[in-house]
Amino acid sequence: MQFTPLDIPGVWEIEPKVFGDSRGSFSETYRKDLFEAHIGKVDFIQENESVSVYGVVRGLHLQKGDKAQAKLVRVTEGEVLDVAVDLRKDSPTYGEHVSRILSAENHRQLFIPKGFAHGFAVLSLRAKFQYKVDAPYCPEAEMTIDCKSLPIDWKVPEDKRIFSQKDLKGIPFNKLTNS
Repeated sequence: MQFTPLDIPGVWEIEPKVFGDSRGSFSETYRKDLFEAHIGKVDFIQENESVSVYGVVRGLHLQKGDKAQAKLVRVTEGEVLDVAVDLRKDSPTYGEHVSRILSAENHRQLFIPKGFAHGFAVLSLRAKFQYKVDAPYCPEAEMTIDCKSLPIDWKVPEDKRIFSQKDLKGIPFNKLTNS
């Protein structure tokens, strides 16, 4: 596995080695010892999966305070643009974002630490998105940031983007007071 730190400290791209032949392929998608050697100790307690169609934008979501979640995300079918926005108030990169194309074909993953809003846009006809988290979902701690309030190129034409009602009611970035 190759671990590459991204432009915002704490966010990592992880690229597993893929071994393939005429039968198909094999790769290790997570190895605790390698993960901890590069990123540090994270105790993942749950894994989730979502399935979405082209144009769906999910996010930008996070959980606040002591309910915050670190995530390890990957795509097992299709392709997405994955985005992490730094909302750590004391960070020199507060408000900045990083994005990467994640796909079943490139096998890449992103590690997103606590204190980041996270979202993705589906670029293929359909995508399966999986993510490990280190804390359970807590509705009372959830926050949604308005995707349109940040300069993110979602790689999906604006008239083709599909949002949930919750995401359409997200807080504009400039109105954040305490994340």
